[in-house]
Amino acid sequence: MLAEVAQAATPERGQLDASPTLFAVMAAINAAGYDADIASSNNSPLREIVRKELAGKPIPSLPALKNFYAEHHQNDATADLSQYISFALSADGPPAFALKGRTVETPPDAAPLAELGPLLAKFYREAGIEDLWNRSQPAFEQAIARYHEPVAEAVLQVNGFLRNETSGTSANWFQIYIDLLGAPNQIQTRSYGRNYYVVITPSAEPRVHDVRHAYLHYLLDPLATRHEEVVMKKRGLADHAQRAQALDQSFKSDFPLLVTESLIKAIEARLDKQPALANQAMREGYILTAYFAEQLQAYLKQEQAMRFYYPEMIEAIDLKREDARLSQIEFVSEAPVRQAKVVEAPRPPEPKGASKTLALAEQLYTDRDLEAARQLFLKALEETGDRPLHAQAYYGLARIAAREKNPEMAERLFEKTLESDPQPQVKAWALVYLARLSDAAGDREQATRRYREALTVEGASPAAHEAAEQGVQQSFEKKSNH
Repeated sequence: MLAEVAQAATPERGQLDASPTLFAVMAAINAAGYDADIASSNNSPLREIVRKELAGKPIPSLPALKNFYAEHHQNDATADLSQYISFALSADGPPAFALKGRTVETPPDAAPLAELGPLLAKFYREAGIEDLWNRSQPAFEQAIARYHEPVAEAVLQVNGFLRNETSGTSANWFQIYIDLLGAPNQIQTRSYGRNYYVVITPSAEPRVHDVRHAYLHYLLDPLATRHEEVVMKKRGLADHAQRAQALDQSFKSDFPLLVTESLIKAIEARLDKQPALANQAMREGYILTAYFAEQLQAYLKQEQAMRFYYPEMIEAIDLKREDARLSQIEFVSEAPVRQAKVVEAPRPPEPKGASKTLALAEQLYTDRDLEAARQLFLKALEETGDRPLHAQAYYGLARIAAREKNPEMAERLFEKTLESDPQPQVKAWALVYLARLSDAAGDREQATRRYREALTVEGASPAAHEAAEQGVQQSFEKKSNH
């Protein structure tokens, strides 16, 4: 079950994260009929687990959800997923799922799904998606940990090359979300206002190149906008791009975007020490890549950051020289496609000893076999002297007491959890549960203190932080699935 999908990791919360809203949307469409690449070995095991659990529940809103999905389903599975990702990124989180902002600000592909919000809110409550999300955290934490180091290195590499003191401006935000319920081998990017989003589904190899590409857009797109007057002086060269059959229409119709993409191609060729990539990009229709590749040599010999050097570099484009260069280019009819490797996704190592006992106990707890789970949590306490594992066992016993409506016992066991050097994700959730118990008892002051304490736990899961943030703002409303 969910506890066995992955062992917990401790990624940093923030720009590389999982989204409860995206999880809820993806769980809903999987239950409603989204089957793209369901047989692929690169799927996360979590996808099958969630699908099976939802299929085994009597969910009153599911028939209406299936009808909605069938009416909006498209033959192109990628496009079908794309619009639901856009909806998830544009909607408020649980429990409302209403589209944010004004209608004119809603992404065009998300707008047709506006009526999904109320239906999704019902499904979220009836299917127990919050509980499902909470139990899925180990899988997300492992996936996030897999990306953490290579993404950090890629961001550092780009910041160093562009000479950025920070990752963009304080008004902008670059967010990466891991989606374990979508068809594998996909990466989708969005730019909404000043915010950039990257959504990654499972793949055999981390899609770090694509993340780096999106991060370069995040940093360089604003430069083209800021210096649009200078950029547009060079738009006469865009006529050559119209001849490139392999070039997407979006670049043919948006010259600043084409300029930025050409610059990114040149930077990537430089960072990867593959100059041939610049020539290939030229043949695909990114018409200024060769010019930028030459200019980057001069850029690296001076001391300005790219944001200051950029207008000078654009102004120096010699239209006659580039026109002559482009007249000699033979554009390709199709761009090469980088295929994601399709191999068996790596599985987490099998737990042993007390860790195995705890994993089995978590499975029984998930199956609602509380007495059997209790016996295994108690057994784990006898099998090891490791304090964090003791904390995990007490945490399991505490949740059983809470589910059996024994708040006094639950409170004592959650306190015992905190005394046993718990891992961050266990510590944060224990604090959230203690806060909820205080809220249920009418002690709002104590509850708020516990919620705030949970927010200070470094390395806690995103779900725990979100629960704590919500708890600070409003009193806990007891839910049937807790």
